[in-house]
This record gives sequence, structure tokens and C-alpha cells, in this order.
Amino acid sequence: MGHLTLAKNEVYLALAQRLDKNPVGAPLNSTLMEILHIIYSETQAIIGSKFPLGITSVDQLTTLTGLNPIELGEHLNAMADKGLVIDFSRNGVNYYMLSPLVVGFFEYTFMRVNDTLPMQELAQLFHAYHNEPGVVQEFFGASTKFFQTMAYESFLPEDVETEILSYEKASQIIRDSGGGSLTMCYCRHQAAHLGTKKCEAPIDDVCTSLGNASEWLIKRGFARPASVDELLRVLDKTEQLGLVHMADNVQKNPAYICHCCGCCCGVLKAAKEHRFLTTQPSNFIPQINEDLCNGCGTCAKNCHIEAIQVTERVPGDKKSKKATVIADLCLGCGVCVKSCKQNALTLVQRKTIYVPPKNKKEQMLRIALEKGK
Repeated sequence: MGHLTLAKNEVYLALAQRLDKNPVGAPLNSTLMEILHIIYSETQAIIGSKFPLGITSVDQLTTLTGLNPIELGEHLNAMADKGLVIDFSRNGVNYYMLSPLVVGFFEYTFMRVNDTLPMQELAQLFHAYHNEPGVVQEFFGASTKFFQTMAYESFLPEDVETEILSYEKASQIIRDSGGGSLTMCYCRHQAAHLGTKKCEAPIDDVCTSLGNASEWLIKRGFARPASVDELLRVLDKTEQLGLVHMADNVQKNPAYICHCCGCCCGVLKAAKEHRFLTTQPSNFIPQINEDLCNGCGTCAKNCHIEAIQVTERVPGDKKSKKATVIADLCLGCGVCVKSCKQNALTLVQRKTIYVPPKNKKEQMLRIALEKGK
């Protein structure tokens, strides 16, 4: 970045500092600065650096930036097309919110093929950034998580069926939404550019968006409309592939349901590599019937975050091999239950039941409080 003037460097530094003020921030380092220089024009960086927290209007941004409303509106529209701001209307007035890094313009960048950006370079830079000191902890370290795991419904215990709430069932969330949209899996798209995609999981038409988020993604060309039936078919297909269902960690109006693999998904990769929970587990956990378990290891092989181990109960006796669930890492997704040919695994309800935040506002407030922001 030595070719840049000091003034230009200061513009992008101000933008980075603004992004870091979000509940889930963006730790400053040289990799982040490279990403921002590629994705934001200098004028867009100036505008982004002036955004207040929360939503704002053109009138307020005009005062903050000094740009005239027409010119500012053109820049904001271009930024929305890139996923750098989220725009919506209320009572005929346009409002804007600066997209965070995650969940935000990282995902939007890889939700579609874009010939105007150096996608392979950005894939490498985002990968490098995720591995910078402190970044994983910033993204996933709060007690309140971005996502919650959705257990495979076909394996939910019948004796607690009446206690299972709608926000614990992906199919019910989809039905309640009335439809939404499908988009490219940004994690697998990034992994394809990196050459690290090791699975057969689909890239196109797989990530589910719902509600207002879906409408915005369709409007800006990141996603295509999809009916309830189509979204349910994707849910079923991805379950047959043994993927992990993760939704927004909220009770009402979740925006996304992702169908994730441990080789590509940043959330699952972080859990596997750093050995801590990066997504809220479901209210269920696999229970192993040792009389049926033959220690074959299929469940461990299929666990996306390596939360199951197979060990010898009697050292030196291979016939004594049994599977063991690492309870404080297990997501309760049901992938292992589906994979077990011996029917030795069942999902049971956890002793402590987790209740997610009511909505996105409460979720972000919790995260901000937990981080002292």
C-alpha cells in the first residue's frame, strides 16, 4: 500500500475503524486494509466511514459527508449493488445501513459470480484474514452466536415433540416465511476459488434466505425467488447429503438458513480448528447405545467438526472400540445419527434448554453488551 497517499490511507483506516465498532467488529490489520481497498472505491470508503451505527437517511448522510443528495444517492445505490450497504424504504423514505464485514459484505461478495472483482485474490485475502490473530474470536467468541444449529427433524425424539418450538424446526421456519430465495453458497464459492472444496455439496441454489433479507437480496441481484416447496426440497436434499443446517440465532423472522459442510464453511471450520463452539448448538445431543455401537467410526468420519471420537474401552482390544460424543463441542445437528448403520445413535433433549434472542435487534444488543460495545 506504499503507493497510496497518506490522505487515502487515512480514509480506509477510518472505514476500518467504523466497521470495527459493529457488535461483531473487524480487527484491524494489513489484510483487512487490502480487502477494503479492493472492494471500496475511495469515495465509497469516505461514505462508509461516516455511517452512524444503526440505520440512517440520505439527509443525515448528506450532513455527515458534505455530498449533495443526488450524488450521494448514486454512490449509495452503487454500494448497495456491491452489498456494502443495505437499503430499504419506510413510508416513502429511503434508509441505509452499513454492511458489517460478517454477516455482511464477505457473504455478499461470494453470493454470485462477479467479473468486476478479482474473486480469487479476494478469496485468498478473506481466507488469510480469517486466520489472523484475534479474528476468529471476534467473529465467534461472544456467548450469543450469530447462528443456531437446526437438528434433523426426522430424528427428533417423539417423547418431547410437543415441547419443540417452531424456531427449532427448519421446515416450520420455511413454511411460516411463505417463501424466500435461493443463492449461491458463499463459503463453497470461496473454497472453489481457493481450490480447497473437498465435498460434493452444491454451490448454486442452496443457501436459503427469508423475509426482508430475501427481498433485498433478490432486488440487488444476489438471489432468485423460491417457493416454500422449493426451499423444503433444498432442505431435504441437503439433509440427504449430510450437511449441517444453521439458521439465524433468533426466535422471530430469521433471515437465513445455511446448509453447511466442515471443509468449506467458515463457522464449522473455526469450530473444528479452534475447538470451541462457533454456532449455538441445538437443544438436542446424540446419545450412544454402546450395546449397538461396533466402533466402526462412521459417525466420527461424518461429523463436520470432529465432535465424536472412537476409542478402545480396553487398551489393545479393537473389539472394545466405541464412539464417544464430545458434549461441549457437539452441535446436535443429527448428521451422525443419520450416518449410523447400526442405529446406535439417537437424539435426546439436552438438560439445559437454550432460548435464542427474540429478534435480530436483541441478538446484536446481547453481542454488543457481551463485548463491552
